[in-house]
Amino acid sequence: MHNSSEINTINWLKKSNLRPTKQRLAVAEALIGDGNDRHVTAESLFSSVNKDGEAISLATVYNTLNTFRDAGLLTEVVVDPHKSYFCTRVDDHPHFYWEDKGLLTDAPNDKLQMTGIPEAPEGAEISKVDVVIRLRAK
Repeated sequence: MHNSSEINTINWLKKSNLRPTKQRLAVAEALIGDGNDRHVTAESLFSSVNKDGEAISLATVYNTLNTFRDAGLLTEVVVDPHKSYFCTRVDDHPHFYWEDKGLLTDAPNDKLQMTGIPEAPEGAEISKVDVVIRLRAK
């Protein structure tokens, strides 16, 4: 018998026709089990999943996050060439990146105004626009 959190996790995976393997369930439970939105790195999620008694490698966590992203269950926010965060909110919304803390949070959407963006070069199309507002302590 599954508890309501496990049922929500299984249903979340099934939205994108992903098979609920043991590893996917463990990673998904750490991401969405309590119903709150998350901004995680693969490393932080690896620590969280393994703290809960699972034995999942960092490579498996990376692969699972990428699978979730490719299935449309997560968005990836790249804050620099060596660091990505995965966000459980898949709607378009801006982020604050707290440089001093290495923390990504949602930014209020109601103040953001985009009046135009450059046209894509010939032979390309714009797939997405990410807005990351970088912050640091004064």
